[in-house]
Amino acid sequence: MNRTGTLFGPTSLGISGTAGLLALYFSVLTLVSGWSFTLSQFTDFWYFIVSLAIGFGIQIALYSYLRNAIHHRDGSGKVVAVSGSTSTAAMISCCAHYLANIVPALGAAGVITLVAQYQVELFWVGLAANGAGILYIGNKVLKFSAAHVRREPPTVVQV
Repeated sequence: MNRTGTLFGPTSLGISGTAGLLALYFSVLTLVSGWSFTLSQFTDFWYFIVSLAIGFGIQIALYSYLRNAIHHRDGSGKVVAVSGSTSTAAMISCCAHYLANIVPALGAAGVITLVAQYQVELFWVGLAANGAGILYIGNKVLKFSAAHVRREPPTVVQV
């Protein structure tokens, strides 16, 4: 697989992940609270929402790149370098603020008040978890790349 092919697939998946998370945000929020509330929330917090979605897309792209690189290197397709739990934890953290919209449907008004009161803090927790996930997966990509370079035989260049 050439370098362009190696980067194009993960980049496409990352962009799709970003778009998919934004679509999920708009769909769920519109179904639960209506379009005007969704638009209001997005207008007020777009920088958090877009940042979380982009971070999620970056995690998907890095994970996909690493998975493809490992598969390309040993052919087994086994991915042991990255634990999905980090991405899952980051995703749960970044989406915890959605509880503010789902909990009323479950009848827990006290919880919604608490979550709504700390919505911005939950955004920051989500961004921190997102950043940690990116650093974790990025570190695995760098370690794999360094190991891959060390294992390759030296290239002979004729002058």
